[in-house]
Amino acid sequence: MSQSGMDAETFEQFIEQLDRYVRERLIPAEKDVIENDRLPDDILAEMKEMGLFGLTVPEEYGGAGLNTSQYARTVRCMSYAAPAFRSIFSINVGMFNSAIKNGATDEQKAEWWPRIAAGEIACFGLTEPGSGSDSAAMQTFAKPDPSGNGWVLNGTKRYITNAPHANVALIMARTEKEALPKNAHVSAFIVPMDTPGVSTGSPDKKMGQSGAHISDVMLDDVHVPGEALLGGETGKGFRFAMMSLDNGRISVGAASTGYARRALDSALRYANERKAFGEQIANFQLIQQMLAESETEIYAAEAMMADVTARADRGENVITKAAAFKVFASEMCGRVVDRVVQIYGGAGYLAEYDAERFFRDARIYRIYEGTTQILQLQIAKHMLREWNSLHS
Repeated sequence: MSQSGMDAETFEQFIEQLDRYVRERLIPAEKDVIENDRLPDDILAEMKEMGLFGLTVPEEYGGAGLNTSQYARTVRCMSYAAPAFRSIFSINVGMFNSAIKNGATDEQKAEWWPRIAAGEIACFGLTEPGSGSDSAAMQTFAKPDPSGNGWVLNGTKRYITNAPHANVALIMARTEKEALPKNAHVSAFIVPMDTPGVSTGSPDKKMGQSGAHISDVMLDDVHVPGEALLGGETGKGFRFAMMSLDNGRISVGAASTGYARRALDSALRYANERKAFGEQIANFQLIQQMLAESETEIYAAEAMMADVTARADRGENVITKAAAFKVFASEMCGRVVDRVVQIYGGAGYLAEYDAERFFRDARIYRIYEGTTQILQLQIAKHMLREWNSLHS
């Protein structure tokens, strides 16, 4: 299934306006976000008004209908500013929307797409205190409601992005005691956050990414109707979750690429302003080497992003390439921000300069939506499976 997306000329105008918005509105607001650890209400309202919460929702349901290439470019553009600005809408347009698109019934699409496009905030409940990538260890359980046509959910989800602000959660829960083949013991449920029995913990204190919040989601005898089951069928939840993770990985790769560019621009400016031994440090060859290496790696990530998103839009299976892009871009961003601290020298370690914050903010990119290590195993597994099928 190929995706045509928004008209190309309209999209270019949109990206140009968004780029201006990022530079003129969001970057000046970063100080406020860091000091108060929250997005200003007026900026959140503007972002909803601009349609950022429904970028990938089809137009007939109130969204912008962006394809994967356009969505990734939008994320990269937004990620030039502090990560909290992307984080607040990222689950809507990435994993939640993707799960609705791939798995929802027509009734579920009709109910939820207009709501998330209008700015209702979604969160995605997969990880638990005792299980992340290991779905066989999942403890959250959904039992048929003894009193009728619904389900009763119990369990705890951990590190859930946007949970403190969310209006709705997509919750993965076991519907069978045994771990069935192909993760058929896991189903997905659409759970409004105001359902009785749903509560969130206080936001976790984090290394970086001020203004972006994560917390636990507790489900205590939460009764949901039968139509809360995504797709109306049990045993499909994990597959929907995994399909939407491709999308999430492309988003994190795009975010890493945008933020690396921001950090490098900052280092370039600093190297041209800072003097040592009577000249700008930008004239020193070892500083130039760090600048050149960073530029080279960002370009490689941009090229990977263009390729993997074009393939996704053509309807290709990109599970391996999305993982490879996320691994490379997130690790690349880590190397770039590390060099940026080095270019800043002593100032790079001080909180009054941006380099220190870039360094802390970027660290999570190598962890969420699949750690580098889990994704390397996944890439290798697909390579070996392909080799075996060709040589058996």
